[in-house]
Amino acid sequence: MDSNNVTVTSNKSWFSRIGNAISGIVFGVILFLGSFLLLTWNEGRAIHRAKTLEAGSSQVITISADERQASNEGKLVHLNGEAVAESPVEDPVFGITADALKLRRDVEMYQWKQTEKSETKQKLGGGEETTTTYSYAKDWSSSLIDSSQFHTPADHQNPDSMAVESDTFVADGIHVGAFDLPESLVDLINNYVPRPVTAAESEDAAKEQSADISVSAGGTLFVGQDPSNPKVGDLRIKFQKADPGPVSIIAGQVGHTFEPFAIGDLGTIELLKTGTFSANAMFQQEKESNTMLTWILRLVGFLAMLFGLLLITNVISVVASVIPFLGEILGAGIGLLAIAVALPLTLVTIALSWLAYRPLIGIPLFLVAAGCVFFASKKLLKARKKA
Repeated sequence: MDSNNVTVTSNKSWFSRIGNAISGIVFGVILFLGSFLLLTWNEGRAIHRAKTLEAGSSQVITISADERQASNEGKLVHLNGEAVAESPVEDPVFGITADALKLRRDVEMYQWKQTEKSETKQKLGGGEETTTTYSYAKDWSSSLIDSSQFHTPADHQNPDSMAVESDTFVADGIHVGAFDLPESLVDLINNYVPRPVTAAESEDAAKEQSADISVSAGGTLFVGQDPSNPKVGDLRIKFQKADPGPVSIIAGQVGHTFEPFAIGDLGTIELLKTGTFSANAMFQQEKESNTMLTWILRLVGFLAMLFGLLLITNVISVVASVIPFLGEILGAGIGLLAIAVALPLTLVTIALSWLAYRPLIGIPLFLVAAGCVFFASKKLLKARKKA
């Protein structure tokens, strides 16, 4: 028997499926109601952020990075300059250094991974037969895989922890011209490039750690006996660095550093981009990011509402699945119905949120949404009459 491929067949009775479907209604209601909260909060967040950026773009002043002026204290300022550090940054475990602002250690461990492939068949009488194949293979993973949750953990055991984990190290005294960068702005520096490890550095690390450490292709550090034949628990480690270079900042000037600049009770502004950008360009990028996030959360809200409705109505198709083909037909119809309900409700929720925050835009949006609801209701009534 191949222990790396295990096939299991399980059966679920009609009554058991109905019980699960009824239990799913509770989670479905939570998802359905939660989607309204998410959509409403998202529109408020998007509008407040847009207003914050709008107000900030009208207040910001561009200053020189090389000189601090007391007259700019507490103001929203924009500057371009070279971000540099007072000393190199070092990984204290392996002794890898870089003349950089930040050094990132990315660790992967060779582990067992489980994949599942299931096929479910409806049976006459409403029951289900599910055939699941569990496959096991060794692969590199940046996160610890809990093998105790595997279907067959005895033959596929992973270590309980990683000997060394991923981490980021920051150089001391990072500054731009006459200004020190606070931690919040340093966190925004992400212009990482590979930092290959040399053979000499790997030898030093091996002596320091008294472990089998070597360097493999591409300057990757390997912790284990044989890079060409890794074993479960072996590590491969890549380093990346963020070099000194030009940055653009928009934030509140406070003494010799910066802090988030508050725009009334709307929100705060604290931006850093690697490279040289004008204030207008930075605000435009931030507005585009806000728009993208808004649409992503709108999609998440719509999907939460859709899946909530599917869970709430799933019991109907389960009841009908006593005759398999009837359950499939009803399931498909309920899916289309859920989409027809979730989409207009999502639009109405968004429109009502805009009515509260920006009536001039919310009113036409609400009319469009109401039209969609009316059209969907008309179609549903027509379909019911035909049925």
